[in-house]
Amino acid sequence: MPELTVDRLIQNFEILGNWEERYRYVIDLGRKLPDLDEKYKVEDNRVKGCVSNVWLITLVNDDKTPTLEFKADSDAHIVRGLVTILLAIYSGRTAKEILAVDIKDIFQQLDLESHLSPSRSNGFFSMVERIKALAQAAA
Repeated sequence: MPELTVDRLIQNFEILGNWEERYRYVIDLGRKLPDLDEKYKVEDNRVKGCVSNVWLITLVNDDKTPTLEFKADSDAHIVRGLVTILLAIYSGRTAKEILAVDIKDIFQQLDLESHLSPSRSNGFFSMVERIKALAQAAA
């Protein structure tokens, strides 16, 4: 499977005809997400504001220009897919790039706002806030 990028995500969402197919795609993305090692599934790594359990960690790649790599997991299929989307958007970027991402624009391009329940939408943005906080701490 080719690397998942924002452009590829948007393109894939546009190709899929209806929201039932898009939900299946999101769930399929979640199935492909590697499991997070159990040692990271602790309260300190749990994302607050999500109805489902979501654990998120960050690794800093210490190159000349340090980038952040995010690893995450959830106990809910659709949420694992949403996590995969966020990892595609944010992983491998510098802290400055992460903080500059216009996630609301991407969210609209994927047309997620009108197709996620309010609790899932809140959870999605709780994950974004956690990613930004981790990026801010690494900056």
